[in-house]
Amino acid sequence: MSKIDLRKNIVQYMLERKQLAHISARVGIVLDITGSMQGLYKNGTVQEVVERILAVASKFDDNGALDVWVYDHEFSRLPAVTEQDFNSYVTTQILKNKNIHKFGRNNEPLVMEDVIKKYTVEEQSSLPAFIIFINDGGAVKSTKKVIVESAIQPIFWQFVGIGNSDFEVLKKLDSMEGRIVDNANFIHLEDISAVSDEMLYDQLLNEFPMWIQAATEKRIIR
Repeated sequence: MSKIDLRKNIVQYMLERKQLAHISARVGIVLDITGSMQGLYKNGTVQEVVERILAVASKFDDNGALDVWVYDHEFSRLPAVTEQDFNSYVTTQILKNKNIHKFGRNNEPLVMEDVIKKYTVEEQSSLPAFIIFINDGGAVKSTKKVIVESAIQPIFWQFVGIGNSDFEVLKKLDSMEGRIVDNANFIHLEDISAVSDEMLYDQLLNEFPMWIQAATEKRIIR
């Protein structure tokens, strides 16, 4: 079996264990491309992250595609990645793409607003959106405002902190008030390349089931 097929099997197991096997969702990944991320792009870590998250989209998503954004203080919405074209995706679609602004400073709200626009304006659907947001620190405080305001939307934000930053803003997501439902979670994986697929998928899918239930009860998901 190919590596993607093995990972899909692990995702399927996790979905069944967490009683999510019956759920369909649109899946997106938002990739930090600020200056401190340069090494992780060049050593293949980000490519590996995309491939690992693609397995989630392949089992969850209605079309098996993983929607992709990158951001620093600007952002780009990129072509979705699929099982047919994931090889060298980061090199061809990101690093060699001269239209993408790279290795600047953080501005999370800008890209988050585009994610919301895609799933709630451009492509309205009865399916929820599961957004995996990769960040290596320095998230701006106004990120919290976007999360609070988007709590009424069928979007769940799963933030993944990588590296050894303190993640001051993201660590407070679960204690944020003023939301109809808790629509965000944060996990910290200092060295994501050292985390097994089983542990990664287990943690990624830890709070999503609770949000599905709460969002359904509040009729955010219909």
